[in-house]
Amino acid sequence: MRYSLIIFLSLISTLSFAELRIEVTKGVDKRVQVAVVPFEWRGKGRLTDNLSEIIDSDFRLSGRFETTDVEQMLSFPRAAKEVFYRDWKLLKVEYLLIGHIKPEGEALRVHYELYNIPKQSIEVSESVIGNRDELRDLAHHVSDVVFEKLTGIEGAFSTRIMYVTALGPLDNRIFRLNIADADGHRVSTVLETKEPILSATWAPDGNRIAYVSFERDSKPSIYVQDLSTHSRIELTRFAGLNSAPAFSPDGKRLALVLSKTGNPDIWIYDLESRTLRQLTRHYGIDTEPSWSADGQSIVFTSSRGGKPQIYKIRLRDLKIERLTFEGDYNARARLLPDGSGLVMVHRRDGNFYISLLDLRRGRLSILTETTLDESPSIAPNGSMLIYATQFRDQGILAAVSIDGGIKFNLPSSVGDVREPAWSPKKRKVFTPISE
Repeated sequence: MRYSLIIFLSLISTLSFAELRIEVTKGVDKRVQVAVVPFEWRGKGRLTDNLSEIIDSDFRLSGRFETTDVEQMLSFPRAAKEVFYRDWKLLKVEYLLIGHIKPEGEALRVHYELYNIPKQSIEVSESVIGNRDELRDLAHHVSDVVFEKLTGIEGAFSTRIMYVTALGPLDNRIFRLNIADADGHRVSTVLETKEPILSATWAPDGNRIAYVSFERDSKPSIYVQDLSTHSRIELTRFAGLNSAPAFSPDGKRLALVLSKTGNPDIWIYDLESRTLRQLTRHYGIDTEPSWSADGQSIVFTSSRGGKPQIYKIRLRDLKIERLTFEGDYNARARLLPDGSGLVMVHRRDGNFYISLLDLRRGRLSILTETTLDESPSIAPNGSMLIYATQFRDQGILAAVSIDGGIKFNLPSSVGDVREPAWSPKKRKVFTPISE
């Protein structure tokens, strides 16, 4: 069929409404040994979440750290004078994290310290304040700070993921668009409909999303939704295809795919002036646009060469350049934040993998080992990407580091999950304060 490529790339059914769980399948060979001492609670009653357990879980699930079980700890220091380096050296601990939580009016103050055991020094000492219902956010903030200190890579524990699920039999499904923390917790549904939801994507501010829904007369429309107000607008509903929205880096424009002139082409919709600009004009199928970080060009999938390949169009003069040549199928490309490479779906020996193309060296690397991988989305720190795949006859989300050294699965307790999108910003940013 005329639009078989777009349907193949985009129309994915899903299932589930439950928190995702993370299962690390591959980590670095030598993980850093970190001990997270249970944080002292200096208030009354009980807290809704265990902050130190959340931090410990973040570290373990990163694939870069090995954490010390609480049962093995010889002491539970709350301050510097209680840290006995010799005890932690016996446990082969390299870094020790301690802290406390205390009420601050209606809020909570979290103070934490990171100790370098071999050097017997303090690496981090910081306090942050958040609301009582932001305890998980505070924990992820601590994880992010420590992760960056120890790896040099910005942490992404405070970010979120968006994904599509569906529940029920094939002839009576309920589709849901969900958002969860990066660790799979705190799932919320932002849209529920009996028609498919496709191509969900984040605005750079993390407050708006765009997606394709078939809820009106079973025809595709592109919607933009505000997550804080829950309001939304129907952006396009032209005859034919309305698909693959992608926000520009400044959040003022959307690249999208329309076939209202006959062929599926790449267009730009200006969200302020509500005007359209057509970028490509070709008898082939142009789809799946993705912006460069500087907003000066767009990469996209096209069949103009006979097989799906990745092309780049420069916006100032509409000059088009082909980027991929290896293999007869390359699609759904996403540029790394620094522009050094792009991740994409690559077919090899009849199987679909997530691959990385080094644009400077022209080298292609296969990052995944499963066989039906699709829909890659890159974390804002550029070090990890999330994608959809099949595992034991179940559709799940999975993640892999850009170097392929760390891998983990995010299966749901119920059914299949598809169409992931990693948020561009953290859910909550905390400013350090004086203790």
